[in-house]
Amino acid sequence: MVRGLLNKLVSRSLSVAGKWQHNQLRRLNIHEYQGAELMSKHGVNVPRGVAVSSVEEARKAIKDFFPNQNELVVKSQILAGGRGLGTFKSGLKGGVHIVKTDQVEDLAGKMLGQILVTKQTGPQGKIVSKVYLCEKLSLVNEMYFAITLDRTSAGPIIIACSKGGTSIEDLAEKFPDMIIKVPVDVFEGITDEDAAKVVDGLAPKVADRNKSIEQVKNLYKLFVDCDCTLLEINPIAETADNQLVAADAKLNFDDNAAYRQKEIFALRDTTQEDPREVTAAKADLNYIGLDGEIGCMVNGAGLAMATMDIIKLHGGTPANFLDVGGNASEGQVIEAFKILTADDKVKAILVNIFGGIMKCDVIASGIVNAAKEVALKVPVIVRLEGTNVDQGKRILKESGMALITAEDLDDAAQKAVKAAYK
Repeated sequence: MVRGLLNKLVSRSLSVAGKWQHNQLRRLNIHEYQGAELMSKHGVNVPRGVAVSSVEEARKAIKDFFPNQNELVVKSQILAGGRGLGTFKSGLKGGVHIVKTDQVEDLAGKMLGQILVTKQTGPQGKIVSKVYLCEKLSLVNEMYFAITLDRTSAGPIIIACSKGGTSIEDLAEKFPDMIIKVPVDVFEGITDEDAAKVVDGLAPKVADRNKSIEQVKNLYKLFVDCDCTLLEINPIAETADNQLVAADAKLNFDDNAAYRQKEIFALRDTTQEDPREVTAAKADLNYIGLDGEIGCMVNGAGLAMATMDIIKLHGGTPANFLDVGGNASEGQVIEAFKILTADDKVKAILVNIFGGIMKCDVIASGIVNAAKEVALKVPVIVRLEGTNVDQGKRILKESGMALITAEDLDDAAQKAVKAAYK
């Protein structure tokens, strides 16, 4: 998930066309503690830490890993930013705290199993299943560092700022000259000159320059070797002992590389994802949940976008993006209906199929069988066109079910809106 700053900084080179597209990229996101471990394996300095999932584990971790520490940093682990300024639904303020070691168990107990709401989670929040206990470092300076992909330069781009640890988006808006960008030739790789430009942009005060350059090179190597789409550290910090340390870890990975990054993709935490999207992915369906009342089932991403647009044009709001693809089976259609009807907000379902490889009679059979299996309680509007359309319409007509047919997309959208908001 690319954060706001990166969207602003490379908006000319990265297409950001809305929530559906953002999610359809399917970039694997991992927790901070997992990212820190990965960084450590690649020679990047990170604070000593351990993730725990219970108060008992926290007690044991303090004894085994931090026997002489007076204070620890306790970080809630969810797949969203803004944790420090978040609020638990229980009332506890902040998902990141620095506390005395004897207070860690109590605080961990108040975080684990609770829902944390941040500016990135939405009002529903995300459940905290683990907390990350880290040593408290003596930081003397906080900066910002990120690597992402840039279409203009056709390769990775490193973004750095001499200020970090807070809202980098606000800083970039007010003081854009503080942000430096260093594109890296994907074939040549990062050079000492590239890394030095980044270090100059970070403007460390006490950290050794040559060692800092090596840290930047190690981070770039991790980005490339692990097929990252985003590596963001906010803050990357200097410590009192002159070290450059990644005090945060935000990493996303390209799903197209899952076959060669099996260990990394095994870290996926599906409990942090929309369960409908997880179910859809298992059925090989492209589904993204939205906030409207009209469920959509369409074949083809472009047709799905057009369907959502025309629903909005006629005064409705789509409840989802759901592309069953060009060769969906009847079983997939049934699974799609189960996902759509699991959303309590859905007041009507619009099926819009243009039969090419996907045959209209297969879709029609799937619709009829799904309607019987899930006991549909909302109106279903169906528009079919293309291969075997007559057979498909006949199947719908002979089903004896109260399905609403439409002649074209405009007609279908009008009927869907009318059915949902009557």
